[in-house]
Amino acid sequence: MEDYVKLKDIPKYFGLERGDSVWLASDAKRLLYSCIEHGDDSDLNVLIDGMIDVIGPEGTIMIPTFNWEFCKGKTFDRKKTPCKTGIIGKTALKRDDFIRTRHPIYSFAVWGRDARELVDMTNKSSFGADSPFTYCKENNTKNVFIDVECQHSFTFVHYVEEMCGVPYRYLKDFTAGYIDYDGSESTRTYSMNVRDLDMDVFVTIYPFEEEFTAIGAARRYTVNEIPMKTIEMGPTYDIIKKDVLENRSRKVCTYKGQ
Repeated sequence: MEDYVKLKDIPKYFGLERGDSVWLASDAKRLLYSCIEHGDDSDLNVLIDGMIDVIGPEGTIMIPTFNWEFCKGKTFDRKKTPCKTGIIGKTALKRDDFIRTRHPIYSFAVWGRDARELVDMTNKSSFGADSPFTYCKENNTKNVFIDVECQHSFTFVHYVEEMCGVPYRYLKDFTAGYIDYDGSESTRTYSMNVRDLDMDVFVTIYPFEEEFTAIGAARRYTVNEIPMKTIEMGPTYDIIKKDVLENRSRKVCTYKGQ
């Protein structure tokens, strides 16, 4: 049986280097159960601090704090609107050294060298060319997954879909209230590249992992019996783009008329 790895040391297994940009996607339930079982610290700030120790102040951390209530006409409050993408995002939003990006649907809690660049983005579209997803492509952000699969968590695929203009998604505007960090209130309109419900879209994504691994852009590993993987996002763009443009997105999803 492998020796137990303390929570603070788990980021050493992510394959990160000093100065890296990292996006953390996670389902932390089994991680926390393991900590409790072994009498370890179960405060997820310890995990975040461990990442900071590895990448240093010249690195950048992005933790999803997505919330889709804006699409239902509910006001987005950058300070108070909860994260719907896991407890690590909720933890990051409570920290003084993290700040939330501006988009009311696809926001991130960010830290580090490029945090200000990410926060200053005013992209209207969730996955637009002026969004954090372009930053991830250009900076080869390392997407770390803890106990989650790409089918539900590799959001970068939707960015490639928007850049390529797929036939089974379309840009849809959403308008609702918006409360900024300074308390100012306004009504704003943002957009998202949504699925065409008439086309019976079903996301797959799994076949890409073999290709990502073959070029050295992805690897799977296990820590404390919890499955994890790291994907370098930069090189994956052209692989996904090729499938979208030349293979009618067959490795991304299935849809009517494909």
